[in-house]
Amino acid sequence: MITGGSSGIGKSIGEYLLEQGYKVYGTSRNPDNYPDSKFPIVALDVTKKETISECISSLIAKENKIDVLINNAGVGITGAIEEIPEEEIKKNFETNFFGPINVIKAVLPQMRKQNSGLVINITSIAGYMGLPFRGPYSASKGALELLTEAFRMELKDFNINMTNVAPGDFATNIAAGRYHAPVKEGSPYTKYGSVLNDIDAHVDKSNSPIAVAKKVHQVIQVKNPKAHYKVGSFLQKFSIVLKRLLPQKMYEKMLMNHYNL
Repeated sequence: MITGGSSGIGKSIGEYLLEQGYKVYGTSRNPDNYPDSKFPIVALDVTKKETISECISSLIAKENKIDVLINNAGVGITGAIEEIPEEEIKKNFETNFFGPINVIKAVLPQMRKQNSGLVINITSIAGYMGLPFRGPYSASKGALELLTEAFRMELKDFNINMTNVAPGDFATNIAAGRYHAPVKEGSPYTKYGSVLNDIDAHVDKSNSPIAVAKKVHQVIQVKNPKAHYKVGSFLQKFSIVLKRLLPQKMYEKMLMNHYNL
């Protein structure tokens, strides 16, 4: 079961797993919009608990089990933190953090009954560092990374595994659904506009999300998966290593140089 399985990384994961012989279900808030999907798309909005319960119940009634949950549904958000409305930050966390929590809670009783299960949370390399003008997004994905670590220990007695797969930038339509604070004339954050353009350009020029799909497939086949996996360019993955090695001020300077701040 893949939340947000109708497009982008979720769609790529679903199609790849289908080719490997898995029975795949994706979810979307509006499944009728995807009549040509190669696998079934069922209704689910991760911000609405009633749709989560209905979706999980219907899948269990149909298949009698859920072996793997892939929490992929997520949204982007950009802007200077001071200028992003509080409501938009809360909405971002509802989708990127609380949504996955509630989907996990809904599948755990069935996985305990099976005495088996795997949950893969699709997070982000951005969740390992506070990125300028992407602060709430980094925070929501970083929070999910840490939550997974706690969940892993709590679930050991039930033979249920949980892990994170953190992608870097891949060519998807994430920018289309992202909230971005408008570039305001007279704003003190004069560099935000150029950073926003750079963020979009990096996504547009990135590789196909098939690399994420292949990593997810590898993780599914591992008996005891690690807590964290990363998928992205060498520089994106190496940036996490540098954050551990470099003094904070030096790392901040490196990030600011990267974004021309």
